Amino acid sequence: MRFRTKDLATAAVLLAIGIILPTIIHISGIDGSVFLPMHIPVLIAGLIIGPTLGFILGVLLPVLNHAITGMPPTPILWIMIIELAVYGLISGLLYRRIKMTLLPSLIFTMIIGRIIAALAVLVLAKGFGIPLPPIDAYIKGITLVSLPGIIIQIILIPIIIRAYERDPQFKSYR
Repeated sequence: MRFRTKDLATAAVLLAIGIILPTIIHISGIDGSVFLPMHIPVLIAGLIIGPTLGFILGVLLPVLNHAITGMPPTPILWIMIIELAVYGLISGLLYRRIKMTLLPSLIFTMIIGRIIAALAVLVLAKGFGIPLPPIDAYIKGITLVSLPGIIIQIILIPIIIRAYERDPQFKSYR
């Protein structure tokens, strides 16, 4: 598959943000699961540069962050790879291919990503014989812990996307 230089440059910038932002969060002593710093650039990637590069960014970011900082820790790494890959893919499909409006695309993507992450936890736990609470309790738990990050995403990402789309150069993008 061929990508335009502009798309690759945007992906590189979002990749850098996706490494720097979690590092700042972790250095400041804040738990990454509260503010979800890797989610933002992946969601933006899917919305701006489409599902393929969004998916690739979703796979690369947790792996690179783990290699550089050790975060996310290994058990969580696999779940985050799946969740973020789904975020990049689904946000790009809904917004850029299906042409769903921005906020519903974002919210549906976040819901689908959380459900897929919960299913990944379920499959991995069953595979390793680890007892788990009921899946709905798990989803509620991860949602409540990360509520500040979810709110930030719902507010910040549409602002960033709208500003980006107002840029005259963006017209050649879509």
